[in-house]
Amino acid sequence: MSESKKGRPTDDPEQDAGSGAEGSSLPPLSRRRFLSISMLAGGAALAAPVRALAAPEFEGWPKSFGMLTDFTACVGCRSCEKACNEANKMPAPDKPFEDGSVFEEHRWPTAKTYTVVNRYKTKADPSKPVYRKIQCNHCLEPACATACPIHAYTKTPEGAVIYNEDLCFGCRYCMVACPFNMPAYDYESALEPKIVKCILCHGLIKQGKLPACAEACPAGAITFGRREDLLKLARKRIADNPGKYRDHIYGEHEVGGTSWLYLSAVPFEQLGFPDNLPKKAPIELTKSYLSSIPVIFTTFPAIFGLLYAASHHRDNEDGKDQSPDRHKEVK
Repeated sequence: MSESKKGRPTDDPEQDAGSGAEGSSLPPLSRRRFLSISMLAGGAALAAPVRALAAPEFEGWPKSFGMLTDFTACVGCRSCEKACNEANKMPAPDKPFEDGSVFEEHRWPTAKTYTVVNRYKTKADPSKPVYRKIQCNHCLEPACATACPIHAYTKTPEGAVIYNEDLCFGCRYCMVACPFNMPAYDYESALEPKIVKCILCHGLIKQGKLPACAEACPAGAITFGRREDLLKLARKRIADNPGKYRDHIYGEHEVGGTSWLYLSAVPFEQLGFPDNLPKKAPIELTKSYLSSIPVIFTTFPAIFGLLYAASHHRDNEDGKDQSPDRHKEVK
């Protein structure tokens, strides 16, 4: 690398980073005005043509960032877990990060952690375990965003798929839609539903910094950079090391591609990855079906959700303060 990991990211594919366009947020509305707008939207939905739900074409963000995890380099130290926990100000885990007993079972990201590391015994050499880091893969065309009737998810120009908890009304369609089973639901706050998942350290990326897990990895198993550069790097590693890697970059094509990419010496299905996923994004497979559904059946759930979100904003017309946007980015 041309600079240390602590410095400003450079054009090197191992370390390239930068800032993108600012995300947008829903401005607070008075409850009375919001109800009026929603009623108009409902009336418009009843009269809308059937084809209105045809999905728009999405060209993606060709200069977006991503991550490359090389499982041949991961040593299972869980430094990435610790860094993620601290960066996102999450509660301390039940067992310390140095406690290797967590590998006795396969864990999954929950409402209390964005990422976990599991240990797998493989068929090739059961005595030599492989460690796999698990988190949201930040799909290029995320199924969670497609399934959400209230548009609480946003695919950012930087590559991260982020979530606005102010808009969520707890339908959990995103959990069902995700091909990787990633979004976790915070059941401890039933009155304020919240989906929890990795946000690719979106705030740090916009500041030109490395995501916390990539910064903390002592083995160099996690590389951050522009996705197109990470693909070139992954292909070079495969070409330069015959027999070391499977000739497969997981995430390059699966479900339309993901921002998180992987290299492995063993078949990915032996590490718990979904096998034989389609190359097309889920929305591409359902466009014709969605286009045939009357708008009324999907508009009203969205309106209900918007009304739910609006109930969390205080009424301007009563002279009360507005609720601030609670979408928290990592600082």
